Amino acid sequence: MNLRDPRLATAIRLLTATAVLVGVILDASGDSTVLSLLPYFTIQSSIAYGAFAAWAATRSWRGDLSTPAPLKGAVTLYVTITGLVFHFVLDNPASGFAQVGVHRTPAEAVANQLLHTVVPLLAVLDWLVFDQRGRFKWRYALYWLAFPLWYLGFALVRGLIVDKYPYPFLDVNDLGYGGVAQAAVFFALFFYLLALLFVVIDRVPAALRRRRAPEQIEA
Repeated sequence: MNLRDPRLATAIRLLTATAVLVGVILDASGDSTVLSLLPYFTIQSSIAYGAFAAWAATRSWRGDLSTPAPLKGAVTLYVTITGLVFHFVLDNPASGFAQVGVHRTPAEAVANQLLHTVVPLLAVLDWLVFDQRGRFKWRYALYWLAFPLWYLGFALVRGLIVDKYPYPFLDVNDLGYGGVAQAAVFFALFFYLLALLFVVIDRVPAALRRRRAPEQIEA
């Protein structure tokens, strides 16, 4: 079986887009609305990836697996960040920023897993299986930080207006600006290292193939 089968890619991309749609709808089925959920990085990154996956599915349906490398890397990185921050920070009592005591309806609990686990895993799977290696540039890792940095500014400005912050590590009322700045520097460094890891995973196999090619010709 050819793993880079366009039909398989289409199925996974449609499944991912559907998971995003269902996740957002279920998340908004409780006390929240879609509009009230939009300030969360989870929702913004998931919607961005869901739209991308739906568009990519139309391309793979026509037999074209390719998508713009900077865009694919960016949206994949963002939902990966969403998953990692949730599981290792927000849902981890040892992190210091765990969202303890949060009551969720069954629908919201399902949405939580769809958006924080299923979608990130499917996104990474799509990238690893269907993308041609060697397309990421080193500078992309820096470019991809633009959205998280924009989000930081957005969350802080919005917090000044509504006196509410979306995540504990951005809560100025609790941490003060100094504490938020320390958290922001830590997360920015982590995100940059994660972005560099994406580039390494993309470039190393292609570089090894190029290195082996002359040896095979000489042999």
